[in-house]
Amino acid sequence: MNVQRSLHEPERRLVTLSDVAREVGVGESTVSRVLRNQGSFSKRTQDRVAEAVARLGYVPNRLAGMLAGSGSTAGAKLVGIVIPSLTNIVFPDLLRGATAVLDRGGFQSVIGVSDYDPEREEALIGALLSWRPAGLIVTGLEHTPGALARLRASGIRIVEMIDTDGAGLDIVVGFSNRAVGCDSARHLLARGYRRIGFVGHDITQDLRAAKRLAGFCETLREAGCPLAEREIASGPSSAAAGREALARLVGRRPDLDAVYFSNDDMALGGYFHCLADGIAVPGRLALFGFNALDIAAALPQPLTTIRTPRLEIGAAAAERLAADGPAETVDLGYELIAGATA
Repeated sequence: MNVQRSLHEPERRLVTLSDVAREVGVGESTVSRVLRNQGSFSKRTQDRVAEAVARLGYVPNRLAGMLAGSGSTAGAKLVGIVIPSLTNIVFPDLLRGATAVLDRGGFQSVIGVSDYDPEREEALIGALLSWRPAGLIVTGLEHTPGALARLRASGIRIVEMIDTDGAGLDIVVGFSNRAVGCDSARHLLARGYRRIGFVGHDITQDLRAAKRLAGFCETLREAGCPLAEREIASGPSSAAAGREALARLVGRRPDLDAVYFSNDDMALGGYFHCLADGIAVPGRLALFGFNALDIAAALPQPLTTIRTPRLEIGAAAAERLAADGPAETVDLGYELIAGATA
């Protein structure tokens, strides 16, 4: 495990209604009327308030009216978690690791699923922050400008998980996806494969898969044998999509001797295509996946893949959030599983 301190300690001061009012140059009551769309105010004031809210990352407090005068701290034990998918086993594993730790600490998890849509992630972050949670756990390091503004202005602990390739806002827990791609390429090259293709899902949405592919392609180029061909399936990853995509790929390039997949779901589909089409694995075509799913290890020929510490990442993210320690990057690494398909 590699732990590094962040170069940028977060200010972690909540942006308040007073900050917005001061920025616009009006009273707090005016800002409140605009945000509630009640009472009188000019169109110019409305536009200036909206611009200040976006620039400062202010999120209205949904608990304020509900709890006024009650002395309640209802948000203090809430932790928001935003993940991109529930259909990919990676993210339920992350949730299992995180919620086990949070449950023991008496925290209540509130979970949102973005479906790999950055705008939806931004909306979910805003909705969760409006309940003034104790902290927020999000996936990846890339977010919309609006989401970044809200996260920076939240004044709470923020944990970004499952990627360490980039600058984090506060706490980062995961591994280097780019290094995964580099090591995957080195494994294939060391075993003599030179005509290598790629099968994946939409890497414009799954930016971590894009980083793995970038590292993979860079290593191939440095070795003098650039990626021969690629096939990107539309929609989310699945075994069916992987099977169909590999069929298209080898239909165009029957000379390929190895294929790198964006994840094990896709690689499983590729394996099924090889079984159905009589393609010997790995004698005729080597297959390499990512994630080390249990079913991939149970194949007649266990899949060559990368095991990632998903439960540990979720647990470490929750532990750092609950501990309220310094900003840091925690790299939990990964393991290359040689398997029998490459």
